[in-house]
Amino acid sequence: MSPDVEVLLLGTGAADGIPNPFCRCDTCADHRDRGELRTPTSVLIDDRLLIDPGPESPRQVSRYGRDLTGLLAILAGHAHSDHLDPAILMHRSWVTQSPLEVVGPEPVVAWSRQWLDGDQSAISFRSVTAGDTVDVAGYRVTVLAANHEAFGEACCYLIEDDSASVLYATDTGLLPESTLAALAGRRADLVLLEETFGPNTDKGGRHLHLATFAETVARLRGLGVVDEGTRVVAVHLAHDNSPLAQLGAELADVGAEVLADGTLITLG
Repeated sequence: MSPDVEVLLLGTGAADGIPNPFCRCDTCADHRDRGELRTPTSVLIDDRLLIDPGPESPRQVSRYGRDLTGLLAILAGHAHSDHLDPAILMHRSWVTQSPLEVVGPEPVVAWSRQWLDGDQSAISFRSVTAGDTVDVAGYRVTVLAANHEAFGEACCYLIEDDSASVLYATDTGLLPESTLAALAGRRADLVLLEETFGPNTDKGGRHLHLATFAETVARLRGLGVVDEGTRVVAVHLAHDNSPLAQLGAELADVGAEVLADGTLITLG
């Protein structure tokens, strides 16, 4: 990493994004009226590490004036299609055979391998599990258990180097105690924490809503992961949330913020 770390929020929405084209709720109407499109959550770090590339990630990258010619690795948390569309590997193979590593839990690796056609020796795969610490594209990545399931294991990640650290935590419900223990004392400059369901508390425990989001931020603050210098950004937002102005106020109450797709965050 350079002294400044660039974290580009390619998308901040849940699987169906906001607005959902089949919906006229207040939140979808608010986004339409303001001309804002919130696409599935994906992140690009320093143009070389792509996290959770769903089916819209190639267009997300192009929309914000970037390219993936310098990409070294893909890191995926689980094998759901909004977080990993392995077709990106096939499309990449049409123009380059430069080395690329694909990292994730075993279902991610197994699904991705199916998209290789012919000689794809330039693409390597690394299966990881909670508790691992690995080097990915020059970053130290600590693999953390998520409270989620996707044809097997789902993971969150702490991504670090000597200048900055990012906690990427989606999809997950309340973090397992093993994950909180692994994070104790490990400060993050940026926390990208899912907040899928807003005020709705009856949609299961595999995603966070406002109350469990607030509980998670409080736990992270108590462990030293979050302090006054940490930015906490809500991602994986579904239209269950309030319209933007109200959501911003709700998140501010717990020391978090909501940002638009395409926001560039500089750390370091």
